[in-house]
Amino acid sequence: MTSATSQVPRRVLVLAHTGRAEAREVARAFVKELSGHGIVVRLLRHEAEDLDLEPEAYVPEVELTDSESDASHGCELTVVIGGDGSILRAAEVTHQRSTPVLGVNLGHVGFLAEAEHEDVAATIEAIVEQRYTTEDRLTLDVKAYVGGQLVYATFAVNEASVEKAARERMLEVVVEIDDRPLSRWGCDGVVCATPTGSTAYNFSAGGPIVWPQVEALCIVPLSAHALFARPMVVAPSSVIAIEVLEGNQGSGVLWCDGRRSVDLPPGARIEVSRGQRPVRLVRLHSAPFADRLVAKFGLSVEGWRGAAEQRREARSRGEDA
Repeated sequence: MTSATSQVPRRVLVLAHTGRAEAREVARAFVKELSGHGIVVRLLRHEAEDLDLEPEAYVPEVELTDSESDASHGCELTVVIGGDGSILRAAEVTHQRSTPVLGVNLGHVGFLAEAEHEDVAATIEAIVEQRYTTEDRLTLDVKAYVGGQLVYATFAVNEASVEKAARERMLEVVVEIDDRPLSRWGCDGVVCATPTGSTAYNFSAGGPIVWPQVEALCIVPLSAHALFARPMVVAPSSVIAIEVLEGNQGSGVLWCDGRRSVDLPPGARIEVSRGQRPVRLVRLHSAPFADRLVAKFGLSVEGWRGAAEQRREARSRGEDA
């Protein structure tokens, strides 16, 4: 005799920037539609309150949790509604569980997002039918030492930056690569970025755009007073160290993804290396990264060179240019 076993229900964590009316509207649509297809939706309790949702009004009932660290436990993916900042927050919530993150962009550029506001219906359909793939992105493990003692450890999806704390003072730092000193800079700071973060702070600071499939780490000095102060790309196995020199009259600050920070006194040392856990992003489309760059930055691909090439092609075909 064979006993029947109940099928484990599918679960999806929904996170939203509930301070925005548009995000609340989209979040309610996801809860309603996913629940209607028999998928258990999980929400942070305070976000459910912001959405004015009654969990028992849905079948299956919406699950509530107070714990961000365990919020994605047992979930097949996390839907996050907002801009890149919201997606970075979702990466924090899901990091220990390596739960895939699907971003629905309600912000401006939204490089980390996979779907736009107008794609909500198609996005829900793709989740229901499990028509999506996942893509692992390199992260950073970041450690700060003071007096040789570890005082702070975290991770970053986009970048870790060491910056001056006082506007009127430069920060004197020495940068090392794999325990070898590279250069000393009087600067506003130093950005260490992932390929994913190469279109964020790294891009604004003049660093290179790196395709996500490339495994590498970027280093960009900020307004450095030095002969050698160029953006650099190093191996993903390298360890980048930034020492805040003892002679600094002011202190520095370490920022990770622009969300988490810690003060750095003179003598502090920051070590940045490839993260042990990647961030897992959900992909609904197979569009090349070049297409994403063109779309997100609104790049012109019809310049004078393109017109000249079209005229040459027309002449080669014997057509009137």
